[in-house]
Amino acid sequence: MTPELEDLFAFLRFPSVSTDSRHAQDIRDCAGWLIEKLTGMGLTAQLHETPKHPIVIARNEHIPGRKTVLIYGHYDVQPVDPVELWTTPPFEPQIRDGKIWARGATDNKGQMLAHVLGVEKTLREEGELPVNLIFLFEGEEEIGSPSLAQFLLHHCDELRADVIAISDTGMVAPGVPTLGYGLRGIASCEVTLRGPKGDLHSGLFGGAVANPAAAMARLVTSLHTDDGKVAIQGFYDNVRPLEDWERQMWVKVPGVSDADFLSVTGSPGLFGEPGYTSAERTWARPTAEVNGIGGGYQGEGSKTVLPAQAFVKLTFRLVPDQTPKEIIEKVKSHLEWFVPHGVEIDVQIGHDGKPYVTDPHSKYGLAAQEALRTAFGAEPVLIREGGSIPIVQTFRDILGADTILLGLALADAQIHAPNENFPVENFEAGIRLNQALLKELAK
Repeated sequence: MTPELEDLFAFLRFPSVSTDSRHAQDIRDCAGWLIEKLTGMGLTAQLHETPKHPIVIARNEHIPGRKTVLIYGHYDVQPVDPVELWTTPPFEPQIRDGKIWARGATDNKGQMLAHVLGVEKTLREEGELPVNLIFLFEGEEEIGSPSLAQFLLHHCDELRADVIAISDTGMVAPGVPTLGYGLRGIASCEVTLRGPKGDLHSGLFGGAVANPAAAMARLVTSLHTDDGKVAIQGFYDNVRPLEDWERQMWVKVPGVSDADFLSVTGSPGLFGEPGYTSAERTWARPTAEVNGIGGGYQGEGSKTVLPAQAFVKLTFRLVPDQTPKEIIEKVKSHLEWFVPHGVEIDVQIGHDGKPYVTDPHSKYGLAAQEALRTAFGAEPVLIREGGSIPIVQTFRDILGADTILLGLALADAQIHAPNENFPVENFEAGIRLNQALLKELAK
């Protein structure tokens, strides 16, 4: 095994699950490992406390007149449940079929460490970097980065950069370098419907009082029309239309046809807002999604119960020029209007993040494309990402810098799911990409 893979395996062994307080020490230990690694490379590294999990900052010696590049990543990971569906233990990384299998392999430890190791290789070969570098690594991205905005506000002067680079996004297909120039935003909430004071016998009371589970089914159904459009009044009011050049360009992007979506997802059929391709729906159209729903008896067999309450977890992916505040207000109005008679509703607002879009043909966008050509030996494609990185627009708002998104994840990476994986060749390409990127951005 190469020294680079040994480093990645050591990094992946930390169960740095940010949402679970039982892993708070694991998060701290992982941050400590990063500090030791970055310091050992000759960078100045500091661990900054936050109300929750630490932020790691590292930099080289800054020379006046050089471009300053901030590279962001996150060292926290998603929970591993259901653990029984993993082929191998999630925090015992293994290589099979040319891929690294572990929680965090793609999201985001493999991608961010490729940048660290690219810097290490450049320092070893050249003795210095061509730019002023800032590494910013956080441990809360998977819970919405609640501490990072305040940290940026308090440290904005020392974190000023000409451009920000992130590898926490995807490639459209193996071997196809991909530059992301947009991200969907997100707004989330959890809805609870409450009926009787406790579960009731469905024979004795069914038909006399409202069933919260049935009421929730009707409420969830109200979110969409039969053809897949979001039915919330005013939901599309501020949506920025797709540009003609984008639609023409995306038709030619490999790996994102309807057939590709069916193959990757294993779904029996596609479904979504009429008038758009699957790629257009996921990259540039807003959505309303049910992420979890429950109520009543969940065990084996039957239990004739009328449940006391039911819940649903909802997220809304947003596009320019929507805002989380605007959408959540419309969602609450919709839910309160359509809630069936006989139950009480409680809406708890969750995390959010603004959508982001930038010009892929800007000076830094063109530099990123050239670096991708060098690293992969192929022509890059330009896409918007369907996922969300809530802090990216905040970087623009506070630090005044745009972000280039250099994805290394594949569609079958199983991020946030059992058997997460990352191709060894993408990890190695990420190291080359960092070296090429810093050279291009220095020009």
